[in-house]
Amino acid sequence: MLISSIPNILTRMFPSLVWKVNETQKVVYLTFDDGPIPETTEWILNTLKQFDAKATFFCVGDNVHKYPELFDKILKEGHRVGNHTYNHLNGWNTNVDEYIENIEKAARLIKSNLFRPPRGMIRIDQAKKLLEKYHIVMWNVLSVDYDKDISPQQCLKNVTSNAKKGSIIVFHDSIKARKNMMYALPKTLEYYAEKGYRFATLNFANIKESQPSKVELALAYAFSR
Repeated sequence: MLISSIPNILTRMFPSLVWKVNETQKVVYLTFDDGPIPETTEWILNTLKQFDAKATFFCVGDNVHKYPELFDKILKEGHRVGNHTYNHLNGWNTNVDEYIENIEKAARLIKSNLFRPPRGMIRIDQAKKLLEKYHIVMWNVLSVDYDKDISPQQCLKNVTSNAKKGSIIVFHDSIKARKNMMYALPKTLEYYAEKGYRFATLNFANIKESQPSKVELALAYAFSR
């Protein structure tokens, strides 16, 4: 069963991954995975502009290669980008060397110290290596916009019932998610803007601050054997 919010126990088990931002002010962090693509990215950028909202786009390298002007437009409009692998790889089914190589291929086009694993599927041994260079950004609120079995109204509720100060919210910049996302995004912006919230980009300091916990290191060792 898909869940729209992340249990606290999971965030405590893996503290070196970024699940939310410690925020005292009314700020939430919109993120978009899988783009850029012409069918959705232009619309998202125009919608964000209406609310003076900034967001972080976790881009697939192959899409950046296909649509460089669209990628540049994301940056020119004041948004931030992150690496989402070159081919939207499933980390659970990919060996460490191939996974890292694919991410580095994307990094030649996507200059960012932010990385998000597609579908959140990353092994601890992969994460251990990536933490030397990237902040691995997960989320604590998932819109589930890509699921054709939920309604646009449920997609919106997944966000507004769970997102609070510092929440990292996931939408998808993809054709599959388009119907639900195009309904839920403007209403999410309206809902939080009316409550006095800002929408900001993710911006973290140097990578040296990210250190695996003892639990994560133990799991990394187990996966590497």
